[in-house]
Amino acid sequence: MGQNLQNGERLRPIDLARRHGLSTQAVRNYEEAGILPPARRTPHGYRTYTPLHARALRAFLALVPGHGHQTATSIMRAVNEDVVDEAFRLIDESHAQLLEDRRTLQAVESALRDLEPTAASGLDAVSGSPGGTFIGPLAGKLGIRSATLRKWERAGLVRPRRDPRTGYRVYDEADVRDVLLAHQLRRGGYLLEQIAPLIAQVRAAGGLEPLEAALRDWHGRLSARGRAMLAGAAELDAYLRDRAG
Repeated sequence: MGQNLQNGERLRPIDLARRHGLSTQAVRNYEEAGILPPARRTPHGYRTYTPLHARALRAFLALVPGHGHQTATSIMRAVNEDVVDEAFRLIDESHAQLLEDRRTLQAVESALRDLEPTAASGLDAVSGSPGGTFIGPLAGKLGIRSATLRKWERAGLVRPRRDPRTGYRVYDEADVRDVLLAHQLRRGGYLLEQIAPLIAQVRAAGGLEPLEAALRDWHGRLSARGRAMLAGAAELDAYLRDRAG
């Protein structure tokens, strides 16, 4: 641990809190969680902090937007316990997750592009009739087994209604859209549990066209996370330098 920890300016909890727009209780909670190094106590039991504590707090607050509260806490705790390699591993995991999220977004966009010719010609060309189609003809059109469509239904990827007279599954236009999207993503190597939330986003958006706005927002959030990770890395590096100084 660096020699700066207990040297230099003395800060009260209220000083540290005001500088970062926090409550004094939040500062104490962060210390108890290991986000801040332990503070010294006065003879009367009051906490006293230093500029190094302020640097630690800045690092944590900068890490949260990119890595999330839980991971940022674990990173700071590892640093304060002098297990820096563990902190780096946690950071690497966050970056790997961001990359996976980017690949998922690319897969969705690719699948949607592949669906565009079908959407342009009308989904009735696949569904067979305006009233919908049954499981056999739909599976045959896609070159998959009926059992596969039933498996996708159990996984929540598609929700066909049942014909009240026969009990047969009936796939309407929205169901066919979901099946086509699932089919494209499965061909791209995605697992059912990865596809289900993507299909849910299409349903929530009300179809493929409104999903474009959601995809733009998704892009923006991924870019913001990447930028936040850079900012967090800079503050963490400064904290590491101060600890070693």
